[in-house]
Amino acid sequence: MEFDEALEILAALEQAGVRYALVGSMAMAAQGLVRATKDMDFFVAPDADNVARLKVALYSVFEDPNIEEISAADLAGDYPAIQYIPPDGDLSLDILARLGDAFHFEDLEVETLLIEGIRVQVATPRMLYRMKRDTVRPQDRVDAEALRRRFQLGDE
Repeated sequence: MEFDEALEILAALEQAGVRYALVGSMAMAAQGLVRATKDMDFFVAPDADNVARLKVALYSVFEDPNIEEISAADLAGDYPAIQYIPPDGDLSLDILARLGDAFHFEDLEVETLLIEGIRVQVATPRMLYRMKRDTVRPQDRVDAEALRRRFQLGDE
């Protein structure tokens, strides 16, 4: 994902007043640990008003009528994850309300960072570490170790 494209999406989320938390590799980049990625992962509050604001934000960037298919019922349901791929197909957005029982939007530790003049809601390094340290995916374990070393984090 291009940096300018990511900033445009984050600015739209801020402008629309979406309650969200950037997680994954883009959040790591915001925290100073950059690695290549083609997706943006973020949690959102799954209530109807917030999801409506999310759709407004995404539509302002992509003008894609398929955005209307994103629903609060899906994000609050049994499978609270949606992957949105814009029409150009160069990137994907993973929109989550929770990951199993381990992580829920309302439980995430988040901080506001100012990036290129845009207020971005980002998972804290400690939260990112907790989210990545015990997964089976090798890249997550590498990320967790990088977070642990960079931010001097210990197991809780």
